[in-house]
Amino acid sequence: MDFDVLIVGGGAAGMSCALVIGSGLSKPFAESKNAGIILHQKTSHLQSALFNNVLGLEPGTTGNSILKSGKEQLENLYPEISLIEKEKVKEIIRLENGFEIITNKNSYTSHKIVVAVGYEHPLRFKGLEDYIIPHQKSKTSKNRIQLKNEDHLVASGLYVAGSLAGWRSQYAIACGSGAAVATDILTHWNNGQHTKVHDKLSG
Repeated sequence: MDFDVLIVGGGAAGMSCALVIGSGLSKPFAESKNAGIILHQKTSHLQSALFNNVLGLEPGTTGNSILKSGKEQLENLYPEISLIEKEKVKEIIRLENGFEIITNKNSYTSHKIVVAVGYEHPLRFKGLEDYIIPHQKSKTSKNRIQLKNEDHLVASGLYVAGSLAGWRSQYAIACGSGAAVATDILTHWNNGQHTKVHDKLSG
């Protein structure tokens, strides 16, 4: 397998998930793990977002600036995370021991995947049709979708984060959803011992 986990989607949920996983890769239980993210950003809702009501963000922060700074944060802090840019996912195929992710340029294999793209209908790639249901927390008239899941887990090795997991399209919620999935994956790698990663001031 190319990856132990591959994240599909470079918006709030996807990058948040990648940051938390990246911060855990130095732990003994994760030292041999390979993680990557396909930075599916052009269709992210962050492209047109303006934030005045998010804790910790300067009022007036734009989604575009977060798309840029989030990528830089990943590159600078966690270079072990493979950033796959300028590729669009076309299909996800279930394999015996993981998944094949086919893009317009390449194909990758991964034991686990996290799908963190938007909740627009139809889904932008093939392979997950059996899991699609109407979104449970948006207006019916919007015709939004989500993937059936239980606490972000769709099927063995297949996770969903953000609005596609059934959450409302709110930046802070999407970030939390992505972080939650990351800690679930770290917990699985850590033989089921509940795992979270915090940075602390020294002294």
